[in-house]
Amino acid sequence: MESAPPPAEIYKLFTNSNPDEVWNKAAGIVRRINPAYDFSLALTAFGDVVRLFRGEYPGYCPIGTLYHDLRHTLDVFLCAVRLMHGVHISGNRLADRELTLIMMAALMHDIGYAQRRGEGAGTGAQYTQNHVERGIVFLRGYLAERHFPPDFMAPLEPMMLSTNPSLNFSDIGFPDARSRLLAQIVATADMVGQMADRSYLEKLLFLCQEFKEANFGNYQSLHDLLCQTRSFYELTREKRLDGAYEGIYEKLVYHFRDYLGVESNYYLESIEKNIAYLEKVISLDEAEYLSMLKRSCANEA
Repeated sequence: MESAPPPAEIYKLFTNSNPDEVWNKAAGIVRRINPAYDFSLALTAFGDVVRLFRGEYPGYCPIGTLYHDLRHTLDVFLCAVRLMHGVHISGNRLADRELTLIMMAALMHDIGYAQRRGEGAGTGAQYTQNHVERGIVFLRGYLAERHFPPDFMAPLEPMMLSTNPSLNFSDIGFPDARSRLLAQIVATADMVGQMADRSYLEKLLFLCQEFKEANFGNYQSLHDLLCQTRSFYELTREKRLDGAYEGIYEKLVYHFRDYLGVESNYYLESIEKNIAYLEKVISLDEAEYLSMLKRSCANEA
């Protein structure tokens, strides 16, 4: 086993603002699973999602949500790729079709924030409570338009639904056990990928703005949201990450052992550092805490 990589290399694990760099990282990892993998479908979806966020997809405005932005989707996508690699080399082998489904679900999981041109005002955050269902509607038309295999929708729909925190995972109807496993990977990546972002705490300002636009939640202020984030993480880890998703995040250790030669789960470590820093932030008076949230740019995408 090699020694731990330098901090700068670890930091780069969570620097996911450049789509080309993210794609290259992801493709390199997928080739570790299968050097002969056909990237055509995944690359088509990746390019189309980037265009949707940027307002370059026909008939759609740029996606204006500042928390659920392109950077967030790239974080989740790359985490999902790393996690599926860990699952695969841990002994639960994934077929090429399953790799494609995981990547597509991760890429499309927040596409319901997109608005058609002329649909109305707002950033897209007004769809907070039904953005997953909107995303499924978009995906259904997209698969037909882009001539994806017609049997993709059956597993992709419940995989998308698994990223809806208001739904109980056990209430989602999966067509088979394998689809449930794929959904656990995607849902875990959605939670872990965003909370491991080194700018996670700073970006909560944008999440607070999205909730306000959507008239969602009972947060009185950003400070209130920050104060509730610790209990949110603890509940998420107990009920979802370790509960419904059966601790599948632990398979990230297999990825980092193979990829970096170290027995570590850098995602979990990054989350725990964020939560530890959060404790320092919320211990301050409300007039002082904002000075603690300047560690990096909160919106690089």
